[in-house]
Amino acid sequence: MSQVTKFHKAMVLTFIVGVIVGALVVARLGPYFSGNEPKVIVFAGAASAPVLEEAARMFEARYRVKVELRLGGSGSVLSAMKISKTGDIFIPGSPEYLAQAARLGVVNITAGHVRIFAYLVPAIIVQKGNPKNITSLEDLARPGIRVGIGDPKSVCVGLYAKDLLERSGLWENVSRNIIVYAQSCDATAALIPAKAVDAIIGWHVFQAWTPDKADIVWITPSKIPKIAYIAGAVSVFVEDRSSAEAFLDFLSSKNVQEIWTKYGYFATEQDAKMHAPNAEIPPLEAL
Repeated sequence: MSQVTKFHKAMVLTFIVGVIVGALVVARLGPYFSGNEPKVIVFAGAASAPVLEEAARMFEARYRVKVELRLGGSGSVLSAMKISKTGDIFIPGSPEYLAQAARLGVVNITAGHVRIFAYLVPAIIVQKGNPKNITSLEDLARPGIRVGIGDPKSVCVGLYAKDLLERSGLWENVSRNIIVYAQSCDATAALIPAKAVDAIIGWHVFQAWTPDKADIVWITPSKIPKIAYIAGAVSVFVEDRSSAEAFLDFLSSKNVQEIWTKYGYFATEQDAKMHAPNAEIPPLEAL
């Protein structure tokens, strides 16, 4: 046998061995093999932004599944999801937008794997030290008070703010002082540390996001008609259902519940009702 033939046989054998070894590596790594990393795309209202950002990093590190967050006003991200027909999970800031997503055919609530993570209560958030001495909703109508709320057309907390002002008979007077209609929950919350307004009607957790720059004024319980909750559902566009369901389960886990609590969210309906005992909480099965 010539040296050339021996060389060719050696090369072929080396190639075959390399292919076999490579196949074994791919089989062992499975979905974690480079270039085929599993991914979950989450469209979410910014009401849960700090928790989702922290939880996503934990989930990625623990399960090696990339989590891509697309945050904004609940209505805006729902519209983007509907138009693009993409996204594995939808997590709005209030149940109304989850119901809207179901009506639009973006999620199928009856199909299961819907999770409630935390509860939110409307509150007045003011500058640290409350320099304008704002103690009630009525004070937001005082001359010279600069008020900000989320856009009621696309932001869950803006929808709740307008609703409670209307039910209290204060919308006409307070709306004269509203100088900003923010486009997401985090943008609404940011108005206080930026000193763009004197007060916002926001979720109670906004104060916990920047405790060194904001104080909370609880609204008279009888004037709070509704309490919101953050819930998530797998979308009809899901590409990796097992990873999407795993992330929803992770957000409900004990480790992440501690993160919800750290940022001031109420873990249970009973905790939230301490500040609004007669408020309505739409049951998940009614959506």
